Amino acid sequence: MQPMTELEAETLRDYYGKFARLEADDTSPIYTAWAEGVAADDEILSLLLELPRPKRQANLLFGAARHLGAGEGSYADLRAWLLDHWAKVRELMLARSTQTNEAGRCATLLPALARVPGPLALIEVGASAGLCLYPDRYSYRFTVNEAAGSSGSDSAKSTTLDPANGPSPVVLECVLTNSTVPDHLPEVAWRAGIDLNPLDITDADQREWLTSLIWPEHESRRERLLAAASVAAADPPHLVRGDLLDTVEILLAEVPAGTQPIVFHSAVLAYVDAEARARFASLMQSRDDVVWISNEGAGVLPDTRAQLETLGIEPDGRFVLSVDGQAVALTGPHGQSYVGIAVIP
Repeated sequence: MQPMTELEAETLRDYYGKFARLEADDTSPIYTAWAEGVAADDEILSLLLELPRPKRQANLLFGAARHLGAGEGSYADLRAWLLDHWAKVRELMLARSTQTNEAGRCATLLPALARVPGPLALIEVGASAGLCLYPDRYSYRFTVNEAAGSSGSDSAKSTTLDPANGPSPVVLECVLTNSTVPDHLPEVAWRAGIDLNPLDITDADQREWLTSLIWPEHESRRERLLAAASVAAADPPHLVRGDLLDTVEILLAEVPAGTQPIVFHSAVLAYVDAEARARFASLMQSRDDVVWISNEGAGVLPDTRAQLETLGIEPDGRFVLSVDGQAVALTGPHGQSYVGIAVIP
């Protein structure tokens, strides 16, 4: 996932091509075909270039089209529909943002969260509707890939973790490699989120928009979102409208005494310009009292790509989980996999 603020005329075609190859391939045949089609389509690209740079992204275009009734057919069908309905698509893309609220990412955050002594005070940057603020309320099913033994074959075993009060209606599945299964869920004493446009998960229209952002073939993700929405609606999160740089310290000042503040974000900083990303990273690293957990594309934070290159690691479209600026794992964009690359201190 490359920074969305860099989708210029010369990079937009390449971005859609990479989206097809690295993000959609093997997980969404429809989006793979659509992204390949856009990458080769000068007319559609020219329409996208009329939008502000952060609004040119594939997930927003495809989600808006499906939300408005484009269907899930071939790229030729999508192209014809877009040309006939561009005014409405453009209006929706300008009014909305992706804000994909993927509760599944909690499975890849959990190994880091479980290592921090509680009770925890969670602050999510780019919280959307706040579904990732409930890592203690979900159940997890981890499948651990173990290195080949004397038999020469790999083996795998599964472990389930449930909240203290019993299994959750939300079950997050994740394959762990080069990592052990967390032995407990975090104790969360306080939770809050920041977003430029916080969403109310109890509002039907906003919930429908989040559903439209889930990729066409991912029915289990749609079911998971609705289940997570029911968990959040039973105890709505404290969400604050604001910019990450201006608002995070306001929320940090509200953290209850006796709790460990954790600031985390996932697939958020790609929508912030490079200067603001660097300032945010500097702010987080200056706060010795805060544990900072980042789950972003490899090119988003200033030092992440260099760390991977030093280790000889190619992310291949996966996110990079970092703790206090140190890359520790490659993660599936929807929380489906976690590959450890370093030991968390």
